[in-house]
Amino acid sequence: LKKWTIDRLSKVDLSILRLAVIEIRFMDDIPENVSINEAVNLAKKFSDDDAPSYINGVLGSIVRK
Repeated sequence: LKKWTIDRLSKVDLSILRLAVIEIRFMDDIPENVSINEAVNLAKKFSDDDAPSYINGVLGSIVRK
């Protein structure tokens, strides 16, 4: 999270990001794109309108690194 602190994220977004990062980093049987897609879908359902694209961007940058 560049130029952001954890405190600025909503609890829902933070929870979605944490879940997806654990899936990406530690669960090799789940493809990375599936984890990202599920996280974006959760954000669409439970967060505000800007969250899905933000979560997609954060997770995409994690996968690229």
